[in-house]
Amino acid sequence: MVDIPGCTRTRLSGWGNFPVQECDVYRPSDLEEIRLILENAEQSDFISRGQGRSYGDAALNQNGGVLLPNGLDRIRHWDQNSGELVCEAATTLSQILEYIVPRGFFLPITPGTRHISVGGAIAADVHGKNHHRDGTISRQLLSIRLLTASGSVLTCSREENSDLFWATLGGMGLTGVIVDATLKLRRVETSYMNTCTERCRDLDDALERMATGDRSYDYAVTWVDCLARGGSLGRSVLLRANPARLDELPAALRAKPLSVSTARSLALPFSLPSGLLNPHTMRLFNAAIYRAFRDRTAVVGYDRYFYPLDRIGNWNRIYGRRGVLQYQLVLPAAKARQGLVEILERTSRDRSGSFLAVLKSTGPANEAPLSFPLEGISLALDFPNHGPSLLETIRKLDQIVLKCGGRVYLAKDSTLRPEDFATMYPRLEEFQEIKARHDPDTRFSSSLARRLRIVDAN
Repeated sequence: MVDIPGCTRTRLSGWGNFPVQECDVYRPSDLEEIRLILENAEQSDFISRGQGRSYGDAALNQNGGVLLPNGLDRIRHWDQNSGELVCEAATTLSQILEYIVPRGFFLPITPGTRHISVGGAIAADVHGKNHHRDGTISRQLLSIRLLTASGSVLTCSREENSDLFWATLGGMGLTGVIVDATLKLRRVETSYMNTCTERCRDLDDALERMATGDRSYDYAVTWVDCLARGGSLGRSVLLRANPARLDELPAALRAKPLSVSTARSLALPFSLPSGLLNPHTMRLFNAAIYRAFRDRTAVVGYDRYFYPLDRIGNWNRIYGRRGVLQYQLVLPAAKARQGLVEILERTSRDRSGSFLAVLKSTGPANEAPLSFPLEGISLALDFPNHGPSLLETIRKLDQIVLKCGGRVYLAKDSTLRPEDFATMYPRLEEFQEIKARHDPDTRFSSSLARRLRIVDAN
């Protein structure tokens, strides 16, 4: 009998705490234990899970196997001259930043949290506040090593096994288990950002300023009051930044220009009452946020600009035990205004306002068949889960996105229908063909993959 690591039947969810599903969880400590599990465990299929920061069911596998290889979290090689770093897949962005920032380097692409694994970031092909200039994590990814269903570890890059390289980017863990990755990092003089804050009176004002001004900044994101109505529909705050040079720092900061801050100011010990976030309280909150911002420039640490929510531990508990459905969409530039107006009006009319809403300019799509961004405007909305009426609203939003030729981000999704997904992602069959070549028996699957019929639901 082969001795494999034990599994535990566990109720799991994503960061949104919805849905919650029963999964068989394995905690392998190294690559050989992962192999043993895949070859000998009784479960028919598995999905690898990182830090659990995708919102929906992407890293869930109801009644199936889930791999939590959190021990594979070492930085294996660092080249100060080239800026190339090799790390294992469970290494978090936070670990990398703590290592590289004091050495004068930064992540070229980073999403809104540093508490995700490198493997998860690749599986979701994450993007950040600079997609309009620098694209997704694919731009900084030189290669990966991937454990496939056959038990082989393949090196995948633009030159070698390129089909698997691009299918793994945005492939939501369905091509295999990422073992490690080689990243190309960016040199910086300081760990600070020159930020510029501007208030916008309505959506048209915001979109015009984004179109004319975002390209002057390396990083740009826009907070939106999605509950404002009438002439204030879409009133917003532009939050843009460039890396600060050493000679731009205030004198008090020049002694330690590459300092790293990981401080948290608050941690929520339990979930707040589910009814606390309702249309009335969110309208008051959004109005207060808008009034609190002022047009200004400031030098701030990178953590305050890139990861404001990381300063609140377990911030997802704000939404209560029923959780949150995050809905992130992208619309082509030509249809962006039309679609955004309809979406904001619909959410306001259905009293499904978002606690946090964020607009970003996005650049051209890359070669990955299931990558999310395309050239246009992205909008992310957080909907407190208040039951069936919210699902009805989201279905209506899906139709607006489809009509405008946009798509929904799989790393945030928990509700999309398979027919809508297939329309939004026209290269789905290309992905399925690549997966079938390397995983003919569907050893890698997930609740999301079956819901969207990326794999056979049987």
